[in-house]
Amino acid sequence: MRSNVPTVTVLGIRVVCLPRKQVLSVVGELLDSPAPRLLAYANAHSLNVAVRNAAYRRVLDDAALVLNDGAGLAIAARLQGKSFPDNLNGTDLTPEILRVAAERDAPVYFLGGEPGIAETAARNLTTRIPGLRVAGTRHGYFTPAEQSEVIEGIKASGARILVVAMGNPRQELWLDRHLADTGARLGVAVGAFLDFAAGKVSRAPEWMRKAGIEWLYRLGLEPRRLFARYVLGNPLFLARVLAERVFTKR
Repeated sequence: MRSNVPTVTVLGIRVVCLPRKQVLSVVGELLDSPAPRLLAYANAHSLNVAVRNAAYRRVLDDAALVLNDGAGLAIAARLQGKSFPDNLNGTDLTPEILRVAAERDAPVYFLGGEPGIAETAARNLTTRIPGLRVAGTRHGYFTPAEQSEVIEGIKASGARILVVAMGNPRQELWLDRHLADTGARLGVAVGAFLDFAAGKVSRAPEWMRKAGIEWLYRLGLEPRRLFARYVLGNPLFLARVLAERVFTKR
């Protein structure tokens, strides 16, 4: 984590506590960084994963920016007498990061999703964001034997931003291991963002997004897949946050 950025620590992970505009300013600085850096989003589910996955926890700790996503993080901050200025969920903030890329003429590569998703997302996003340059796309269903080819393809594209959508924690772990080899300056781990951008998955109503409860809408769309993550995972996250608060006060 950048030492000059204010943070709120949630379950041992330092989460950036800055308004949207300042976060985007830092993103611009990272694009000019001589070393490749990672931007990740933290929500109740991802921090539950980090509790039991030491490698993922270490990657989040080393990331340049870990951003707050959703109501769970807002509650965790309030329990410490703090608050996040904005809900920086990946589906809404990532297009703004891509606008920063367009303004700086920084090429972007999309990696992840089912075959065809990254390409469709790229077409939709270049229509929405004037000046956005997509250097290349690749689906996320490649084998270990194809990994070197994937990395070389990204490097040959000249991308400065690598957007990876593979789900937590695979996307963050993949970026940690391979970002430097791709030649990109900034790796952005985005979860389901490409599915949303491609139109495969619909967004929640705006009021739900503003309230930080888009997870409830997604649960309604995919109850079997997301039941454990949200119905069991959200109370578990809050219990862990409360326990952390109690032990911190001692």
